[in-house]
Amino acid sequence: MTDLSPLLDNDPVVATAGTDMLADSIEQQGSTVFRADWQPPHPDTAAALARLATDGRMAEANAAAVDRLLAVRPHLVDVRIARDVFAGMSERTLFHAGPPIEWERASGPMRGAIIGAMLYEGLASDPDDATARAARGEIELSPCHHHGAVGPMAGVTSPSMPVAVIEDGAGSGVSYSTLNEGLGKVLRYGAFAPEVIERLQWMDRVLGPVLGAALRSRGPVDLQSLIAQALQMGDDGHNRNRAVTSLFLREIGAALVEGADAPVDQRLEVFKFVDGNDHFMLNLVMAAGKLGSDAAAGVTASSLVTVMARNGTDFGVRLSGTGDEWFTAPAPPVAGLYLGAFTEEDASPDIGDSTITETVGLGGFAMAAAPAIVGFVGGTAAGAVRRTLAMYEITLAEHPSYQIPMLEFRGTPTGIDAGRVVRTGVLPQINTGVAGKVPGTGMVGAGLVEAPIECFVDGINALAASVNKS
Repeated sequence: MTDLSPLLDNDPVVATAGTDMLADSIEQQGSTVFRADWQPPHPDTAAALARLATDGRMAEANAAAVDRLLAVRPHLVDVRIARDVFAGMSERTLFHAGPPIEWERASGPMRGAIIGAMLYEGLASDPDDATARAARGEIELSPCHHHGAVGPMAGVTSPSMPVAVIEDGAGSGVSYSTLNEGLGKVLRYGAFAPEVIERLQWMDRVLGPVLGAALRSRGPVDLQSLIAQALQMGDDGHNRNRAVTSLFLREIGAALVEGADAPVDQRLEVFKFVDGNDHFMLNLVMAAGKLGSDAAAGVTASSLVTVMARNGTDFGVRLSGTGDEWFTAPAPPVAGLYLGAFTEEDASPDIGDSTITETVGLGGFAMAAAPAIVGFVGGTAAGAVRRTLAMYEITLAEHPSYQIPMLEFRGTPTGIDAGRVVRTGVLPQINTGVAGKVPGTGMVGAGLVEAPIECFVDGINALAASVNKS
């Protein structure tokens, strides 16, 4: 909320809202003016907001939901095979990022990742065969978020893939994520060349088992502690994870050297892979966020946003008080920096579950902690600070552990309130990678994007309707 304390000693002060014309005129007459950044709520939500205000339960519900989110303590405990942890996952089941989608509506990178996963699993002999089989409905698609999981970009998770297991050290929750492949031509960006499949097979054969053995040897890794430290070192938890990856390698290093039950050459391969992949921790940070957002779900009358996710076709959100219902709008384009000869013409619309980081106060909400991020996603360092400051206007809390040195160690803005989004018109700020729109292309850039307001409008209207029935 706006801080009025600097004005208390200035008497008299004239407060204005709306256009600057009136404020300019009053200042020219020698009076002090406070310019309130205010606008009417979205016109399609006025009745819903009034109904929620009359009901009176939303404030208490939001406090309960955000307390649940902040109480979670995510610990990385193991790496296991997807088919062994996800109930009901058949050999033809593929999880994906974002809200539900079918092959017919899938974006280019989503189709590319599905093709690659089918080749990796032996469900198709070549890309054309995979495309034909997918079009005939021979695979089962399901959102990662429906299974306590998250996946960056296309987010495709197949039965043979190793997945990280994250448990709540302060409760009973559990979440999952795939392991990060690195940047460039990788499955999550829709690439499926032979080297992509070979890397996935190595991750299945070496990376997953070695990391799992090391974790079982040393015990859980406190992810919240690592993320909190990394924010002090220039990370944002979404597109800059260099510090937290280094901290993780320091945590796991001794177990890789001494405790992992694996050949020495394999342990060395794993060490070098993590060391050479500045984004390795992204997936684990996402799973830590998923643990918190799931804990905050299911609070009647709460307008807390528990999920923001994209599949390259749709952008979707979920609210605590509306349960499993998705509110969607077209996935927006990303304004960004492009690699090599790629341009915005080569880019797919926004895609991925990685916006779970923004949902819990990281990523675009913590850009003030990571000014160097602008070299990857665009913008300016001052703009990164402004984006973070704007997010305090639409969130319910400041994270007690995730603090920003640039802002005098203020906690990151955490817990998006859909009600505040539609009242203020301030949209959640996201930094993200950009996938090529043609299947098989891979990564083409990175940039900045805003969540579409239509999702929050629909969510608030549905919340008001549910409150009216209860």
